[in-house]
Formats: sequence, C-alpha cells, structure tokens
Amino acid sequence: MTSPDTATLLEQAADRITDISRADLQIMLRRAAMLLRNSGSIAFEDDMEEALRDLSGEFGKTRNDMIRFIVREWMEKNTYLPVHNLDEDSDVDGTA
Repeated sequence: MTSPDTATLLEQAADRITDISRADLQIMLRRAAMLLRNSGSIAFEDDMEEALRDLSGEFGKTRNDMIRFIVREWMEKNTYLPVHNLDEDSDVDGTA
C-alpha cells in the first residue's frame, strides 16, 4: 500500500477541515510549501544528469546555476539574447 501524496492529503484535509488537528495541518502545509519551493527542478535522463554533475564540479557551480549558464550561452549563441562582448579595444563609458 502506498501513502497518498501531499496534494491528496491536502484535499482530504480540506474535505474534513473541522476534524484535522492544528499540528497535522501545519505539517501538511509545511510539506506543500517545501514542494512548491523545490518545484523548479528539471529532471533529465541519466547521461545528461551525469554530464551536468561533471560540469558543475568542473566549473564550481551548483546544478541549477550550471543549467542557467548553459541555457544563457545557448540563447546568446542563437541570437535569442544580445551578446555583451567586450574586448581590449572596446570603448567603455567608465561605469561598471
């Protein structure tokens, strides 16, 4: 027998709100908040996860930072984002 997921538990609690203890409701709401906080995660195939892990270690970045970096690089290379290249001969206005 499997345990119900957080969404099911919250729906059941809503159906019998007067019967749920404050402590149980707090636990369910904390679980829901944690799931929402972590819902931005993207799952990849094993080979991609391994490559991301290797790159993250090589660049000293977190997995999510590495994904952001890869997507930004791809978008710049494919002209979806402007590229901000500065070389030694570029004029700058003196601000950082």
